[in-house]
Amino acid sequence: MQHLQASAMTPLSARQYLICAIFGGVLWFAAAFLLRYVGPLGVYEGSGRALLYGLVVPGTVPFVFMIRWAAGLTKAQTALAVAFATASALVLDGMATAWMPGLYGATDALVLGAAAAILWGGGVAIFLGFLFSR
Repeated sequence: MQHLQASAMTPLSARQYLICAIFGGVLWFAAAFLLRYVGPLGVYEGSGRALLYGLVVPGTVPFVFMIRWAAGLTKAQTALAVAFATASALVLDGMATAWMPGLYGATDALVLGAAAAILWGGGVAIFLGFLFSR
């Protein structure tokens, strides 16, 4: 049993952590930029929100495999690496929401909609990281 626990969370090297942090920051910036422009189109309301949240799932899958490739990860390292990359993205999201809300849009509704979509994407990424580490 102890062997299974040790192999379930293989540590990352400093290089892998750095790559994960960079990927998380780049993904956050790309998402923030995209949401800044699609927010005014009504993607945070009604069926637009359902479509946006639904598209986040398949849109996040390539990220998991890109980070695995770029950081040279084993399958067992995927969950930890994606969680770390997502943590990096969420730290940036929290700072931007607090100190630069205009990055997400001109109104409180646009800022809240973008921040919520990024939180959803973060949760999806972590879930997929664990799913694809099996």
